[in-house]
Amino acid sequence: MGSNLDTETIVMKKKKMFKINIYMPVAILLLSLCNSGYAIEEDPWEGMNRKIFVFNEFFDKYFLKPIAHTYDWLTPRPVDNHITHVYDNLQDVGIFMNNVLQGKFEHAFTDAGRVLVNSTLGVAGIFDVATNLGMEKHEEDFGQTFAVWRMGSGPYLVLPFLGPSTVRDAFGRIPDAYALPQRYLDHVPTRNSVYGLDIVDTRADLLKLEKLIQGDKYSFIRDAYLQRREYLIADGEIEDDFTADDLDEE
Repeated sequence: MGSNLDTETIVMKKKKMFKINIYMPVAILLLSLCNSGYAIEEDPWEGMNRKIFVFNEFFDKYFLKPIAHTYDWLTPRPVDNHITHVYDNLQDVGIFMNNVLQGKFEHAFTDAGRVLVNSTLGVAGIFDVATNLGMEKHEEDFGQTFAVWRMGSGPYLVLPFLGPSTVRDAFGRIPDAYALPQRYLDHVPTRNSVYGLDIVDTRADLLKLEKLIQGDKYSFIRDAYLQRREYLIADGEIEDDFTADDLDEE
């Protein structure tokens, strides 16, 4: 009896170890190191995807990356953080919608509170007051919502300019775009500037992470993306295949 209880305790502890909190992109990339070759069967269009990947790399190297470097050099770190907070606040609107559609009403209530607090006390999102008040930030999009609605992911897909995706996530990008408040700015030059700054700010934040990429860059990014999506769809609950019987056999 005591032996069985000890075994069950070990299994429970093992499962808890798989509840991984990933809040930084660094952890996203490190996940791909755990399972080399993980996504090969998910990538039947690899030949086409690699060609699009090469195009995206060319565009990034000679256009986007130099702009990101210049932005990173000119922008003081506190200002960069405030800009990121503003875009995070705008993104919380779409996150609220997706949590409602997924039936996660408690999370949706928190998302609505984050938008209200950060848009007022946080001065249009410049300051992330909500997080300091204990309101957790979530990460939801329509690709995840479609997954909750039992839509299959489809093959891995590299999109021109936009990068890694799946067929399901590619369709999800359409309603995601309409969920962003900045889309409804009437002044087109201002709207485009807001979009452009978001892209440059995001790219600048990823500059230091490139050093973590090892081996074939295409495979690294593919595996990292697919594992990250799996993690998000499962809300961080990643269970192993071990059972008490497995441990007894060992």
